[in-house]
Amino acid sequence: MPNKVQEPLRRMSRRNALAALAIPLATALIPAQAQTWTPARPIRLIVPYGPGGSSDAIARVIAAEMSKNLGQQIVVDNKGGGQGVIAMQETARAAPDGYTLVLGHVGTLAVNPAMMRKLPYDPLKDFTPVTLLAKVPMVFAVGPTVHSDSIKAFIAQAKTKPGAMTYGSAGNGSAGNVAFEMLKQTAHIDLVHVPYKGTGAQISDLLAGNIDAASAGLAGILQHAKAGKLRILAVGSSQRLAPIPNVPTIAEEGYPGFESSQWFGLMAPARTPTPVVSRLHAEAVKALATPLVRQRLAEDASTPVGAGSAEFASFIRAEQQRWGTVIRSAGIQAN
Repeated sequence: MPNKVQEPLRRMSRRNALAALAIPLATALIPAQAQTWTPARPIRLIVPYGPGGSSDAIARVIAAEMSKNLGQQIVVDNKGGGQGVIAMQETARAAPDGYTLVLGHVGTLAVNPAMMRKLPYDPLKDFTPVTLLAKVPMVFAVGPTVHSDSIKAFIAQAKTKPGAMTYGSAGNGSAGNVAFEMLKQTAHIDLVHVPYKGTGAQISDLLAGNIDAASAGLAGILQHAKAGKLRILAVGSSQRLAPIPNVPTIAEEGYPGFESSQWFGLMAPARTPTPVVSRLHAEAVKALATPLVRQRLAEDASTPVGAGSAEFASFIRAEQQRWGTVIRSAGIQAN
């Protein structure tokens, strides 16, 4: 990847590594104007995916904690379909008054713009970033058909059999799809992509030996790895993960600057007033500092962030450039 993209991402990765420690301090430094807006009715938080996944879980625990201080309930509304397009369009058309939010995701904000020729929303112009909530590192695992015990050995094996090995993902443009395509491009290997309708089906086929490898969040893989049914070869984050401290990062294995993570953030319609955005950001930061939210994020090996509107906007632009390069090179298109 180009150095001009890698460097700001490395800087942000270093900042995010300290985020968990910095959140209590950030809470103390929230400006007074953040308290000038108080909601008068419930707030709707649209989630672009169905119930039960990481997006839904993060949205619900954050919404519950934010509701306590806002004095109004944040109601989670799952609007799946169209790879997040339906939810994003609905939010973009909503009144910019703080009462409609959407859970932004790497897929809807960074992947879709490169993957869809006619995207019916503009991730930068149609929304106001509120805060980057959390990053969820991707892990790379192999099933029983592969005997490699390291990512280096896996890459070496793939190079001996170009186009013969397979990897699965939750679908075209999913975080696992683009993460593995980044690995392919970085390591110069050729594997065949097998898309599934969701992470569950993908992991089931990996366990059965119907595909050789996969990339996904740790939550869906860890139990199978502990049972010896799968092997996690590497993590896509810039630092090792606490639940699997002996598993190296791909950067450590000889590919400096490699980072692949899902991420989630709060977005509001464009032109939402600054006092509204400031108050929502302040309450999100407070929520990220609570033990309940920290515990839920830790279950997915997620890193709480709490970045403000301007920093989140810069992050989105960098992610669009980074993943756009991967997607165009791989020729990934929407289903």
